[in-house]
Amino acid sequence: MLQQALTHRSHSSLHNERLEFLGDSILNCVVASILYERYNSLDEGDLSRVRANLVKQQSLFEIAQKLELSQFLRLGEGELKSGGFRRPSILADTLEALLGAIYLDGSFDQAAAVIRAFYIPILDSVDPQTLGKDAKTLLQEFLQSKKISLPLYNVVATHGAAHSQEFEIECLVPKLGIQVFGRGGSRRAGEQAAAKLALEVAEEALKKAPSAGRKPRQRSAQLKLAGIATVQGEAAADKKLAKQ
Repeated sequence: MLQQALTHRSHSSLHNERLEFLGDSILNCVVASILYERYNSLDEGDLSRVRANLVKQQSLFEIAQKLELSQFLRLGEGELKSGGFRRPSILADTLEALLGAIYLDGSFDQAAAVIRAFYIPILDSVDPQTLGKDAKTLLQEFLQSKKISLPLYNVVATHGAAHSQEFEIECLVPKLGIQVFGRGGSRRAGEQAAAKLALEVAEEALKKAPSAGRKPRQRSAQLKLAGIATVQGEAAADKKLAKQ
């Protein structure tokens, strides 16, 4: 069963996709239970947001890396040549298959114990109020908590060929005199990059006493890959939620 859990469909007909399906359901159930027990003040929406972040592909990939699962994968020749043992989707799916195998070989409680061992240390180091929220949402919530008007986003410029454009986005918070710039492979990614920088500047600005006539602050966020990664990460989370 362990061998099957570690076998990708490119290797043989006895692969891990059915075990992955089972492990995915067990993982979602156990993580939901952990969050329900741990965070009494979070409502259903926030619990769903935190769970989605914890079970998304990137999170599973990071756990799989810690377990060094790539050393034990059974891949077909094509996947081996193309670096499949490093691919986040393959490692994340294998981790879920492994959980399904533990459940079948042992019990639900044993699978739950393994999942808790993975996630309790993670939860000890994160803030459930912000986990899984993108930069635009965090900036909006921060400004609203200070009774400050919402930020303004403008496309300043686009760079590159049509098939690989990069968007330069301006983010303005007039009341705080903030003007920052972010870049990304899409307008949304550029806005996220700019919002991340604007939040950092806003938090810094409000720690200091306001000064009269302060000039707008201009900074630029050169987050090409990070901006693109933001969009891909959200897509992975949406795909994960669709499976539930």
